[in-house]
Amino acid sequence: MSRMRARKATAAREGFSGSDAPALQDLMRCVHCGLCLAHCPTYIELGLETESPRGRLHLMRAVSQGRIPVSQNVVRHLDLCLQCRNCQAVCPSGVPYGQIMEETRAEILRDGRRAPASWLASRLVLRLFFSRPERVRYLMTALGLYERSGFQGLLRRSPLLNLLPDPWRNLEQLVPRVSARPFLARGVVGSPAHGPPKFRVALLSGCMMPYIFGQVHEATVRLLARHGCEVVVPPEQVCCGALHLHSGDRQEAKRLARHNIDVFLAEKVDAIIVNVAGCGAAMKEYGQLLKDDPRYAKRASRFSALVKDVNEFLAALPLSDGLGPLHQVVTYQDPCHLAHAQGIKVQPRALLQAIPGLELVEMSHPDQCCGSGGIYNLTHPHLAQRLLRRKMLEVAATGAQVVATANAGCALQLEAGLRRYGLSGRVAHVVELLDEAYQRGSGTP
Repeated sequence: MSRMRARKATAAREGFSGSDAPALQDLMRCVHCGLCLAHCPTYIELGLETESPRGRLHLMRAVSQGRIPVSQNVVRHLDLCLQCRNCQAVCPSGVPYGQIMEETRAEILRDGRRAPASWLASRLVLRLFFSRPERVRYLMTALGLYERSGFQGLLRRSPLLNLLPDPWRNLEQLVPRVSARPFLARGVVGSPAHGPPKFRVALLSGCMMPYIFGQVHEATVRLLARHGCEVVVPPEQVCCGALHLHSGDRQEAKRLARHNIDVFLAEKVDAIIVNVAGCGAAMKEYGQLLKDDPRYAKRASRFSALVKDVNEFLAALPLSDGLGPLHQVVTYQDPCHLAHAQGIKVQPRALLQAIPGLELVEMSHPDQCCGSGGIYNLTHPHLAQRLLRRKMLEVAATGAQVVATANAGCALQLEAGLRRYGLSGRVAHVVELLDEAYQRGSGTP
């Protein structure tokens, strides 16, 4: 009996007690109805209750109440969660699952003795690189040299790639193409060609986007200027903190959020435009993240209210004339943090359907995760590949020439899927296709 009492006392001491601990009333909102099961990628793939949202909520509640300790087994089940928020979007009880999971991971990470080595390593890497824009530039320069030297192509054509351990082979296949012309413009980068601007908007340039998807930023600026916007890129902006949040590093995410709030609000803009779903979702939740900060709570709420996904912003405007035809079959992959976290599903499709000649063919499950999940495809390559294979089968069934999406991580994962399974076609952001249509309409190649 004394041993049992000792175990219970130890479990109670290991409950969540930090300032970012998940609220028990949020954990108790789950009524175990099971509606989330058919929408959870890990449950669909593995069929285990502990890999379902309600199973993980049960574990988190037990830890919070001190009934069980934070064991390796508990952490393993939490670690397998993609944080796609598909469950949150269909939950009839309104369980804020994404927030709870982020807070739980933060509590576990806060006490390094309970956190797995992979979480500690992720925090270190994210702080070393993504928190420091100049270090991201060095990393992207190195990747660019790796590609342009010809070594990447040689490795991919040789049998040596198959001899690498699975994590390293998967990592190599996900290495992004680094643009020879990164988007490094700052200050005012776009203005209407005719007349005064109707809006002044700020664009999040992000960490890696300028180097791997600079063309998406360029298309975004052209579209915003065409529709009456003066576009400014604040030069002192930093990473949005989304990856830090997902990895449990709320302390660093808050530091980055405060910095961005100061920088963007100083620009006196009508909207803050984001063309990466994960970044936009994180920035729209700055108000919740800093709700207990007496200096930043109100400013964070004001900031979050200004954040607009580019699809959301453009779809709310009357599109200007001049769209040329794009005779292509397109299928659209819903980014999880656009469809489920932000509730934006209709707007990207409306923009695509506005393009003359474009045929939009839906996948069977366009809003199920592709396996990217921030850095999930790096930390859990085997399960991510199973999800990607399921996604590629659906893409192939559509016969699409273009897979459209609205998130950098999804784009990289889908491009890797096209290569891995030998599918023809390309991946494009929605704004790239809309911009191509306008350029075709004006006779610009």
